[in-house]
Parts: sequence; structure tokens; C-alpha cells
Amino acid sequence: MAETDTPKLTDRPALAAHRTRAAEAPALFLQEAAAEDVQDRLAVVNRRFSAPVVVTAYPDIWAPLFPEARIVADDEVLDLEEGAHDLVIHALALHWADDPVGQIIQCRRALKPDGLFLGVAFGGRTLTELRQALGQAEVEVTGGLSPRVAPMGDIRDLGALLQRAGLAMPVADALPLNVTYASALHLMRDLRAMGETNALADRLRHFTRRSVLIRAAEVYAEAHGDAEGRVRATYELVTLTGWAPDESQPKPLRPGSATASLAEALGTRETKLKD
Repeated sequence: MAETDTPKLTDRPALAAHRTRAAEAPALFLQEAAAEDVQDRLAVVNRRFSAPVVVTAYPDIWAPLFPEARIVADDEVLDLEEGAHDLVIHALALHWADDPVGQIIQCRRALKPDGLFLGVAFGGRTLTELRQALGQAEVEVTGGLSPRVAPMGDIRDLGALLQRAGLAMPVADALPLNVTYASALHLMRDLRAMGETNALADRLRHFTRRSVLIRAAEVYAEAHGDAEGRVRATYELVTLTGWAPDESQPKPLRPGSATASLAEALGTRETKLKD
């Protein structure tokens, strides 16, 4: 797809400003959780990676955990050399990409044959409670609805990106995280400290009315509050794993090429179906 044909999801200057502001008093526990999960997954891979790279907006989190890795920013065009790496980690940034499959294709091209792509992305269940509360509050107060939370794919959609990018043996799995806050306003404050506030290109270009935020907090508490007066927020981390194609990898057998009967293996009688 030509660059001019790609719809603009993200206002990149606004996103950069939000991340810079968040660096003053960061709350990056989701980045830390993602990095620890990636470390755990790599620990069970029977492979030593000699040329890793991490795509991230938060090098202070990822670089100490992967000291041998090259760190590159999550720009639309990634600073990656073709065929230079045996491991590419894409760290919680796909939801801000105008072309998520293009991001993964760039990572695949940067891999050596049989190199590993390991991406962590926010899944579709992320912040479902906040989406609902903000949407209801805005409709009630203003009579309209505006884009406020970046779209995030469900696990099937995200897993399909691996196949579209040409990666072999694709796997996607989800890790739900439930976090509680004193109120929805405290959740919004945390998102600001993560650098994850609204940077959508089609967002409203003025401050949200205080009445909308207050009503959203009320709706949130009514629907998702607990007995102690706190509210629940759902985050979903989806891990995407795939390998750069290589002749050494196992391949599925052709249909009809089996040399042993399943019935014999199970010790049962095979009943042929009528045509």
C-alpha cells in the first residue's frame, strides 16, 4: 500500500509530546510486565540469540533487561537492516501504528532465516470499561461521540497479522491483567503517566469538558466498582510469536501422505463412510 493510501490513525507529534510529558513522572508497570513476560518466554526457547533488537518507545525499561540488544524507536519506518537480526522484539507499540501489519513485515525482513519475531501488543479487551464509560458520558452530556481510545485488535485479528506478514509457525496468546484504582479519574491520571493518552489523528482538538469526565467517573463506578469503592480496569497483553521462514523448519505433510492408520494406532476398527 502506498504511503498516501494508508489512513492516518495517530498524530505522531502529539504522541511524542505525551511520551515526553510522561517521562517526568512515569508509571510504566505495563511495559515492565511485558518485558518480564518476554524474558520468561525467551528463557524456555532452546536458542541463544546473538543479534537481538527491541522496537520500543521506552528504552529505559527494555535496555537494562536486554543489554545485548540494539534499541530502535517505534517509528512508522523502523531503523532496521534487512537480514541483520536473529531476534526482533516489538514492545507494546502496535496500537499506535497506522499500518500494524507493515510494522511486522519490516520486522520479518530484518530477521535472518529462522529468526524469531516476538511482539507484545494491547488486545481488544484493554480498557473496555473506560471506553464504555466515556462513550456513555459523552453521549449524555454533549449528544455526540468522539474517538478517545486507540483501536486494539482481538487475539484472532492480531494473530492473523503474523500470517499476513509471512512469518512461519505463528502463535498468539493473551495475558489479562486486572488493576484497581480509587476512581476512573485516577485511571486516567495513570494513562497520562504511561504516555497513553489520546493521540488519535481524528480526536477533538480541545480539552474534554469537566462535566463529561465527572459523568464518566460516575458511570464507571456504577458499572465496575467494588465493595471497597475502587474500580477495576482491564488490560490485555497479547504476545505474538513467529519465525522467519527457513528450510530447516518442520512443514505439514500433504493430505493423503500418511503411512499409518489412526484406527490402528488407537486399537479400534475403522468404519468406511459411504460415498
